[in-house]
Amino acid sequence: MPDANESDADAYAAIVERLRGEFADSHPESIVTRCVDAARQGAKQVTGGEAPDLVERIARQHLRVLDLAHSQSQ
Repeated sequence: MPDANESDADAYAAIVERLRGEFADSHPESIVTRCVDAARQGAKQVTGGEAPDLVERIARQHLRVLDLAHSQSQ
């Protein structure tokens, strides 16, 4: 049975893959990964945990805001 750290790593890798597919037209994988990492840190600071579903929602919102900022700057 995998330990908690391995299953967490798998969960966050899956989040990166989903968001990478969703934002493939606007963001490279490095930006998606950075947003997921930032979302994990933010969730941990605010809630004391880093629940994958919360991390995914926060990261998706970060990526949408980046899209919006980019579209308004053009």
